[in-house]
This record gives sequence, structure tokens and C-alpha cells, in this order.
Amino acid sequence: MIITRTPFRITLGGGGTDLPAYYEKYGGFLISAAINKYIYITVNKRFEKSIRVSYSKTEIVNGADEIQHPIVREALKLVDIKSNIEITSIADLPAKSGLGSSCSFTVGLLNALHAYKKEYLQPKELAEEAFHIEAEILKEPIGKQDPYIAAYGGIISMDIDTKGNVKVDTHVLNEDVIDGLESNLLYFYTGLQRSASEVLAQQTTSVKKDENEVINAMHQIKEICKETLARLKSGDIDWFGKSLDMHWNIKKKISNKMSNSFIDRCYSIAIENGAIGGKIMGAGGGGFFMFYCNNSHKPRLRQAIIEQGLEEVRFRIEHEGSKILVNLR
Repeated sequence: MIITRTPFRITLGGGGTDLPAYYEKYGGFLISAAINKYIYITVNKRFEKSIRVSYSKTEIVNGADEIQHPIVREALKLVDIKSNIEITSIADLPAKSGLGSSCSFTVGLLNALHAYKKEYLQPKELAEEAFHIEAEILKEPIGKQDPYIAAYGGIISMDIDTKGNVKVDTHVLNEDVIDGLESNLLYFYTGLQRSASEVLAQQTTSVKKDENEVINAMHQIKEICKETLARLKSGDIDWFGKSLDMHWNIKKKISNKMSNSFIDRCYSIAIENGAIGGKIMGAGGGGFFMFYCNNSHKPRLRQAIIEQGLEEVRFRIEHEGSKILVNLR
């Protein structure tokens, strides 16, 4: 039996500039952080020749081509496993919540399948394989961020050139800054689940059409991200809260699916009750809110947001990427 654990993520800046439609023209730049919420994948040799896959449903099939779950199907084909295998998945958080769950699943699955075959891949190789499956085979409108942070863990910056080559810096922030971010960031689940593909597909189409408002917004998001990284490196943690506010107001210009009246009301209430800034995680439209708030205002902010029906969930930074917890092969 093989068991892998792969973290979910939060985006600290530059989200959307990792989409091929953008970086192939302008290059991308992001800061991303893994969090201590995970997806667990187990892979075990099956006595029967069939393949059994268990997620929100269970499939038992005679070959990879018959599997309905697209990521599992393509991952098995990629690593050339044809039979006698059982795969299960368990997650700490729901899917479609803006925390990169799809790529965490893909990276964790590939890590497990390679270990099953007694192969070891470096984080960059895992990330690129996951991107290949989701973006190039399945044609999902995903970016480079999610597979990379799932594979690397910690807090990383990603500098993406126009050919899609990714330069990863795994030592971008010191421990004092990380402690400050962990102390001042609060997360609330909206209860709204949405398909990131719909939002990202609209964003990709707009970029391909060279729509000026969207392109300019993406340029601004990238520049804010670079400024944020420089400020955080200098120890100016409160700047991050301000950058979230700037980022969110620009992000809403990219797609009309980014927000809605409920999300806008919650954001306004948060600002009125001490948040310096915040945003909906991931593509937008639902999932988790992230707010930056100094300690003196946190009780008031918590009460105000919980009164709107949101649930607080506490995250910390996870310093490891996808890892093999158990290998009994």
C-alpha cells in the first residue's frame, strides 16, 4: 500500500498570471503558499485484475479507458498501469472551494502511482506531469500555480516565462514574516461551491481576445504581486493587507463571475469591522474568503462575518509538498 498526503494552497499574489493565455504573451509572476489541509491518496495492489477507484463514487472497471474520473483515467494511462490496482481519496476540505483541490488530487495521485512503480519524481517533474494531464490532455483552463505549490509546499514565488518555463524560489520569506502572516490572516468558508473552470475559461477567452480592461487588470495584478513580495521581504507585513484590497478590486474587473451581491456584502462588512483587505480565494465566485486583520480587531471581525452565516476555518502554512506517508511496497 502507498499513501500520499498533498496540501491545498492559498494564493498570496499574482493569481491568474499563471494561465497560459496570459504568460505565453506577457510572462507570469505569483506568490503561493501551501496550507495544513490535505488530500490523501491510497494506492494498493488489487487481487482481481479489475481497477477499483473510490472518491465521491466508486468505480470498478476492467481497464483505464473505462474509468469515468478523467484525472484518474489519464494518470493511469500516463504511468502505464493497466490492471490490479485500487485507488481511494479522502480530503480535509470540500472540492470547488478555491484552494487548488483538483491539482492537489492530481499531484498526490501521480506521486502515489510513481511510488507504486518504485519510481521517484522531483517536485518540478510532478508539477509538470500534473499540468500536462489537466491543461494539455483534459484541456482544463488551469494555470501553473496549483500543481507547483502542491508539489513543492511552503511559500514559493513562481516566475513564468513566455514558453511556460517556471523558476521557483522556495526561500522567499523569513520565519518572522511567515509568523506575522499566520497571525493576521483569517479564513471563512462561504458555503458557496463553484466551478473554477467556468471563471477561468471566461478569463482565458478575454485574454486571448486582447480585451484591454482584462489585460490591464492582469498587468496590475502582476505588478502588485512583485511589490508585495518586496514589501514582505522588508518586513512590511501590513502592506499585504492593502495589496489584498487592491487585488480584489482589480480582480472583479476580470469576470462578472468573480463576485455576487452576497460576497460583496460580506467584504464590505469585513472592511467595516477591521479588515485591511481580503479576497475570495481561487477563481472567485465562492469557496473561502481570506481577510488580513490586525490582532486588536480580530474578535470584532470574526463576530461580524460569522453573523453572515460564514464558518471560520483556521489554516497554517505547510512547509512540505506532496509526500509519501506510507510505502509498504
